[in-house]
Amino acid sequence: MLPLPSMRFTLLWIAVLALLLVLGGCASTPGVSGGDNAAEEKLYTAAHEALQAGDYQLAIQHLEELDVKYPFGSHALQAQLDIAYSYYKNDEPESALATANRFIKMNPRHKNVDYAYYLRGLATFKQTSGTLDRLLKRDPALRNSRAAEEALQYFAELVSRFPDSAYAGDARQRMIYLRDYLARYELNVARYYMRRGAFVAAAGRGRHILEEFDQTSVVPDTLQLLADAYTRLGLTDLAADTQRVIELNKTPAL
Repeated sequence: MLPLPSMRFTLLWIAVLALLLVLGGCASTPGVSGGDNAAEEKLYTAAHEALQAGDYQLAIQHLEELDVKYPFGSHALQAQLDIAYSYYKNDEPESALATANRFIKMNPRHKNVDYAYYLRGLATFKQTSGTLDRLLKRDPALRNSRAAEEALQYFAELVSRFPDSAYAGDARQRMIYLRDYLARYELNVARYYMRRGAFVAAAGRGRHILEEFDQTSVVPDTLQLLADAYTRLGLTDLAADTQRVIELNKTPAL
């Protein structure tokens, strides 16, 4: 057994070694030492310059490298938001959506989390219209309505959770567009049913439009479709009532 003074010396030496090991580990952690901070700053600056130049592919490369090398650095959280934005601008909406969702899940109380909600809506909103539709001047509402429904849900969640957000105003305007988009989609489906002679289904779609999208631009056309569907079904009273509503809507307000 060691004498008491030797034991104290030995324990002190062990404590010193342990402290040195801890300090050595901290020095090797990304984003902690002065050199790593400078490297992180340089990488983030390069990413920001790429963003400003509109080179979103290069910005993504820099930002993803930053995210991997400096996950706890001073620019880590902002880099994640910038990655989502870069994906959105680089026509990679699914990647933008996944990145924004990850940020929301991991940082629900972050001061800029409302921007992640907004980006999520933007990324999905972008899928409601494609290049081919614009080139052919084709109504994008002829296609599937799923993206529009999801975008409307995302923007509604932003407005509900953060009504005073800087992005809430734009979100509300996009919601107006999306409601009109969905109403046009429903009307296109109703017209398809009319062409196929499925007048009951067409009338059902028409009533759905009036119930869910009553403030949209397709209401007059929907009323006319309903009147036609009721007439084809022999529902003369309903057809006449609908026609009266059409005439009333044509009368200018005094």
